[in-house]
Parts: sequence; structure tokens; C-alpha cells
Amino acid sequence: MIKVLLAEDQGMMRGALALLLDLEADMQVVAQVAAGDRIVAAALDARPDIALLDIELPGRSGLDAAAELREQLPACKVLIVTTFGRPGYLRRAMEAGASGFLVKDGPVEELAAAIRRVLAGERVIDPGLAAAALSAGPNPLTQRERDVLTAAVDGATVADIAGRLHLSQATVRNYLSAAIGKTGTRNRMEAVRAARQNGWL
Repeated sequence: MIKVLLAEDQGMMRGALALLLDLEADMQVVAQVAAGDRIVAAALDARPDIALLDIELPGRSGLDAAAELREQLPACKVLIVTTFGRPGYLRRAMEAGASGFLVKDGPVEELAAAIRRVLAGERVIDPGLAAAALSAGPNPLTQRERDVLTAAVDGATVADIAGRLHLSQATVRNYLSAAIGKTGTRNRMEAVRAARQNGWL
């Protein structure tokens, strides 16, 4: 029996997925969580064979949880199942050790088949997204540039960002300027938007 952990913040979607997967003769959903910061603890408790993780979850992203899951429970495979098919997300998911990446609009039979393929040792990636990721190239932003843009998401001032990240205001301005240049945008809010659309944040 394949033991599955589901991490999905929308209750109706999570419940529907659990019901549909439990109908598969060889699968059983052993844990369900609605927040990213509960994934690792639930997995250590339930010991699933595979974790189906959404990316944008309250508390913590599924991508961050995937990386920790690989360290804490290496036997558990990770399959990212998300609404947001962004090339940068795919690249980050692979770096975090995910074995697959699917977009939610596919049929449930495809998901069940993907689970079996991942457990057989295959990598399963949405074909359209794989092509887009290859053409998009790597994330041009450094970790610090990503940190500064993430801190700027809520419209924070340079002084606010400097305080949050323990950097000087001049350093923050330099990182913002570099990020704006690399994203080909005119200001920090456009840079945040572009970085999010590409899945770089």
C-alpha cells in the first residue's frame, strides 16, 4: 500500500484529492495538512512513501518544506502539485529534491500514475512546464537580491528592509538596483512582480 501525505491549504481541494486517491486500490492517504510549517512533523509522524505538496502554503512554502523533508525523511519522495506552473518554481523544486512537478489542472488518474512512477524511481514533470523552464534559463537573482525583493513585497521602505535584514540602506539600494536591472523592470514593485511571475522568489 502506497502511503500518501497531502499538503494543500484549500480544504475542499484537499478533501477531494484525499477521497479520490483513497479510491485507488494501492493508495492510502495517511496525513493531511493545510500549512507548510506542519509538513515535516506530519511526515515524521505518519512516515508516508510520498508527499504531495502545494507550493504557496501558509506558514512555509512547499519548496522549503521539500528541502527539509529530504534531510529529515530521505525515504519519502516529494511530488509538487500546484496551480502555479512557473519555470522558476520547477527549477527550485528540483534543487529541493522533488521527484516530480505537476500542475493541478490534470486528471486525477494522471496524478495516481505519477505517484506510481515516482515511487518506481522516475522523475515526472509536466511536459509544457519542462519546456518553459528550459527556455527561461536559470534564476538570475542572487540569494541576497531575492531576500531584499521578498522584504519589499509589502511596499516596505529601504529603511524598513535594511532593518529587517540587518543591512545598511546603501547595501539594500544596491541589491534593489541589481534586481531591477536583472528583471528588466523600472522599479522595485515591478521587479517583485516579475520575479514572482517567473517563480524566482
